[in-house]
Amino acid sequence: MEIKKAVFLKSFDDCKKMKDDQFAEFAFIGRSNVGKSSLINMICNKKDLAKTSSMPGKTKLINQFFINDSIYFADLPGYGYARVSKTERSKFEELINNYIICRKNLYCLFILVDSRLEPQKSDIEFINKCGENRVPICLIFTKTDKDKGKFVNQNVQKMKDELRKYWENIPPLICTSALNGQGKIEILKFISDCFNK
Repeated sequence: MEIKKAVFLKSFDDCKKMKDDQFAEFAFIGRSNVGKSSLINMICNKKDLAKTSSMPGKTKLINQFFINDSIYFADLPGYGYARVSKTERSKFEELINNYIICRKNLYCLFILVDSRLEPQKSDIEFINKCGENRVPICLIFTKTDKDKGKFVNQNVQKMKDELRKYWENIPPLICTSALNGQGKIEILKFISDCFNK
């Protein structure tokens, strides 16, 4: 798959307001400041398609994009730590939960994990919640350029070991870097393969 056209459609505060038609959707989520917007920009070859920020909690709505006039991408608010009030954080959680459980045309939820960190409780809990709700997922390890390869590999292996406590079959894993383009081909191939199952 090659992305030749990518446009921002709209931001939504409720997934029920989103277009729900014949087009498949692929969504991106992870802990705050894990690099969701940067990854979307990288695989779409557009620097400012999704707005990025160094401040956690920047994405507060579901941002929807139309790709190649044939599929949707959705950039979801981060979970876990963010400098927001408890009330606002509760709204994020409700928005995310409603989306992953009710979005009928969601083909896959890409869960982004910071490759520099050992498995985080919030990541494990969210991944397991998706499994319990039979949400199709793929794990994306981000920021692999920020650390030495051996530490990335160690953290990926630790995540696998942790997930084996709960999962019979571990979800697909892809290592990426928005800076050098690592993982772009693998993600696009994964998306294409979703239509050939």
